[in-house]
Amino acid sequence: MNRFIYTLLIRLLAPVLLLWMAVRARRAGGEWGVCSAARFGRYRSPPSTRSPIWVHAVSLGETRAAQPLLRALLDQGHDVLLTHMTATGREEGLRAFAADIASGRLAQAWLPYDFPGSVRRFLAHFQPRAIVLIEREVWPNLINAAWRARLPVFLVSARMSDASLRQNLRMGSVLRQAYGRLTGVYAQSLQDAQRLELAGATAVRVSGNFKFDVRMDAEKVRRGRVFAEKLGRTVIAIASTREGEDQLFIEALKHYTERARAQGSERYEQVLFYLIPRHPARFDEAAAQLEAAGLSCVRRTHLIALGDGGSSALAACRNVTVLLGDTLGEMPWYYAGSRVAIVGGSFEPLGGQNFIEASALGVPVLVGLHTQHFEQAVFDASRAGAIERVPSADLAVQRALEWVEDPAHLAQMGAAAEHWVQQHTGAVQRVVEGLNKVL
Repeated sequence: MNRFIYTLLIRLLAPVLLLWMAVRARRAGGEWGVCSAARFGRYRSPPSTRSPIWVHAVSLGETRAAQPLLRALLDQGHDVLLTHMTATGREEGLRAFAADIASGRLAQAWLPYDFPGSVRRFLAHFQPRAIVLIEREVWPNLINAAWRARLPVFLVSARMSDASLRQNLRMGSVLRQAYGRLTGVYAQSLQDAQRLELAGATAVRVSGNFKFDVRMDAEKVRRGRVFAEKLGRTVIAIASTREGEDQLFIEALKHYTERARAQGSERYEQVLFYLIPRHPARFDEAAAQLEAAGLSCVRRTHLIALGDGGSSALAACRNVTVLLGDTLGEMPWYYAGSRVAIVGGSFEPLGGQNFIEASALGVPVLVGLHTQHFEQAVFDASRAGAIERVPSADLAVQRALEWVEDPAHLAQMGAAAEHWVQQHTGAVQRVVEGLNKVL
């Protein structure tokens, strides 16, 4: 397939693609602007930034990963344009950079759809001086328009699985040409770099994963630890659960509490599980599932309403089995108070979720078998003794409970996790140095 056929297909399929986006937006919640003028590169007011560096972070995970890069660019005096495809990514960017947005140094916009006219109008309106794409966001018409305008385009913290490589190769010349026109590619690992070269990229170098450079909010970390200490219960976090996984873990917790009660053990009263769904659209669904399973639960938003770490909030957690994490941007709080973290997205074939934040805080991690999106990180962390794979949600809960009974083992794994993260920092600085040379 060449770019002409690609463009023809997306135009013919546009109604179906827009309907799919609308359905996805409705399920996920939030404002997506699916059919807004901005999605087609049309704007009524002039941009607030001047000659910005355009950084595209498609969704929540990429936006979080991009934060240290965005902060480094802002600290160097660059104006920044930050684009997203999803509402959660946009909300995270607004939360993390509210002051910079208010000052006009950072602007947010929707990524335009990959129609030739849409991306040309977008570039003409915002007039970026360089484009930085996070992880996997390669769009043929966008890159072609930038190439024609002689704008440098970088793919950073880039990753590519074997499956993605096979899909790219099946697409023919359209993606090979797009990868070949990238000014620079900074891969997460040597394996990613090799696959990216096979996909058509040149000037590929290994810089590492941005997720190692994410700075944890020190105040949230402090409050999370203080809360857990005052609570006096062992906390196990079940974090970043995806579609279908909440029910798996709820069933596992139900079996655990039923077994403990049948054995006359009060152990279940000493453990509090944090269940933290990945997407806000499933907060209410998870609460309903917990209620249907007969598991007592309190929501994080309720604790905040009671005064967060005060006596009322602590009392609300005394006799419940689960604290439902129904907030965004608080992962440092959840992980800081936890003895073990079970990280979702890996117990169903979903590719895994970021576990590096937990490791950075010295929290031992359990993941499932489906970790293709974090393949190299999981391998390296396993070898370092910071993480362990288990085949099911039920076994993950059992393993976590075994670990909390062995403080020496937990301390050893926690120290290994912190050391492993420290060894892999520096990806952002390497990318910024490369950008500055080109700019």
